[in-house]
Amino acid sequence: MPSNLTLVDHPLVQHKLSLMRDRQTPTGMFRQLMREVGLLLGYEATRDLSLGESEIETPLERARLPILAGKKLCLVSILRAGNGLLDGLLELMPSARVGHIGLYRDPATLAAIEYYAKLPDDLPERDVILIDPMLATGNSAVAAIARLTELHARSIKFVCLVAAPEGVAHIASTYPDIPILAAALDRCLNEHGYILPGLGDAGDRLFGTK
Repeated sequence: MPSNLTLVDHPLVQHKLSLMRDRQTPTGMFRQLMREVGLLLGYEATRDLSLGESEIETPLERARLPILAGKKLCLVSILRAGNGLLDGLLELMPSARVGHIGLYRDPATLAAIEYYAKLPDDLPERDVILIDPMLATGNSAVAAIARLTELHARSIKFVCLVAAPEGVAHIASTYPDIPILAAALDRCLNEHGYILPGLGDAGDRLFGTK
């Protein structure tokens, strides 16, 4: 397995992802499953957050207890499908700042073209979790990482549902220090740049647009 990739093999994650792969799963259930898996992936993605101590008065006594240190996270969704994972992550971390990067894939070249970006001003003081359900060619992820790097994000971690070896390799060759967390590493891409076996177009299935 590539050194920059962590696979989340929790049984609940794997079960829910298999239900999402089923072409018969309706839009409402697909959306709900993505939210649930987003929350579970967020739990794993935040495992290495720094902790400090704060003095807290319990009902019985005062104690020094662990609490998150420094600025909180920034969640950055790659539009539009990233918003499906965002809901679950925000349920886990409701106080996180949220940014959006809009990218679409040129159907001929598969290059990522940015059409929108709205991000917090204080990224140098924040750890970013960049989210997109599918890591296919890696072009969109690399373009989003480039934008976040230009803005000097303190750290960046990429979280997705399903990754293709080609996308993992693309990130590793361009940004070798960026960790990737995924629920599955699938076999390959087809001639149209879709992941096999995959789950289809995550955005269309999430929003019922196809």
